Amino acid sequence: MKILVTGASGFIGAHLCASLLSRNHQVIGLGRSAAKSRIVHPRYRFVAADTTRPGPWQQDLSELDAVINLAGKSIFGRWTEAVKNEIRESRILTTRHVAQGLAPGQGTTFISASGVGFYGSRGDDVLTEDDPAGQDFLARLSVDWEGEALIAAEKSARVVLMRLGVVLGEGGGAMAQMIPAFKSFVGGPIGNGRQWFPWIQLEDLTAAVHFLLARPGISGPVNLCAPNPVQNRDLAAALGKALSRPAFMPAPAFVIRLALGEFAQVLLGSQRAVPQKLRQHKFSFRYPDIQAAVQAVIHPSAV
Repeated sequence: MKILVTGASGFIGAHLCASLLSRNHQVIGLGRSAAKSRIVHPRYRFVAADTTRPGPWQQDLSELDAVINLAGKSIFGRWTEAVKNEIRESRILTTRHVAQGLAPGQGTTFISASGVGFYGSRGDDVLTEDDPAGQDFLARLSVDWEGEALIAAEKSARVVLMRLGVVLGEGGGAMAQMIPAFKSFVGGPIGNGRQWFPWIQLEDLTAAVHFLLARPGISGPVNLCAPNPVQNRDLAAALGKALSRPAFMPAPAFVIRLALGEFAQVLLGSQRAVPQKLRQHKFSFRYPDIQAAVQAVIHPSAV
């Protein structure tokens, strides 16, 4: 297959591009800076572009079998109105311009990232793809983001909306933020630790993308998260065990709110999302449980 990946130089995108190449696909990577592209391969080409603007890069959207849309500014950090606008535009405008660039009647598979933030904070409710959207910033963003992707269906594209959980992998993402605290003996639960934490191991995410590419009967929202969500305190315990460090230094909710403002609700909110559609289609997770997933990140040579 000929596949274009936006956000190709990011944590998830770089790993996914390498995996696609290993399956003999032809890959075009799209990102802001060619300097960040570390893949050298005869079937790989990197295109540097600002995808929030239309431009010549859209010419690469013709004659594709699939597009995997991962572009978006990181949500981690204190949110100002300017930062929120960047988070929003990096997703909405990129997705809009990709959809606009697809050729009518081409039959492209368009796999576009979204997030379990779609559901908002829902306590102990078990959340499947059939549940409605929440009302907070990330929920409203996800609704609009998915709406832009669905426009591609008007051009006969098969649209899959990947509602991603927190991705656990080596060398980046959430683990790169958490591991240093535990190594310094100051790791532990966030807030009361009872909020549900939807997660997926990076290898399972990549395998799920291959699975979705190969199954033309799957479309619409798909929760990409492990079948066994855990509470935040269970994640902390798994990290502590894998690193042989204590996991009893909680970060009080009021401290998190003071430090991070509105973004704190992302860490303190609760989403007990499950991969109903993947399970219905018999997808097999390599890492369904948190301890094995964390061990694979921290001690990959032992797996």
